[in-house]
Amino acid sequence: MITGSHTVLYSDHAEEVRAFFRDTLKLPSVDAGHGWLIYALPPAELGIHPAEKGSHSELYLMCDDVKSTVADLESRGVKFSRPVTEANFGFTTAIALPGGAELGLYQPKHPLAPPWPAAKTNRKAPSATRRAGRRATKRSKSRNRRPKKRSR
Repeated sequence: MITGSHTVLYSDHAEEVRAFFRDTLKLPSVDAGHGWLIYALPPAELGIHPAEKGSHSELYLMCDDVKSTVADLESRGVKFSRPVTEANFGFTTAIALPGGAELGLYQPKHPLAPPWPAAKTNRKAPSATRRAGRRATKRSKSRNRRPKKRSR
């Protein structure tokens, strides 16, 4: 079962871009080992569009109010490489990343994709855990029983 997506940004300025995501955008992260940070992203959706020339991909962060988000990010020193423009699907702009790459910022006007279904948990526990669980259940049931009434 697919449980998420993993996005990779390649950059000639990887350390600076990591610092931007960590310090400026303040995205939470985990150290995957040897200082290799993996950043948490908000819920995502995937649009597949026809291309005029060759295949390519783009990454956009979504927001609910592009004007206030741009103002907030500018107050943190973020530079934008494109002005906010309106299209029939939403409002877009682009953040200038260290090294010259762009990161899209997007306020959609279309309905958002539904949330991803929650992952099913594996209900079958290892046998030792199941046995311990059964013992605990038996103990709790015996503790919760009402005492039998004595007949006279």
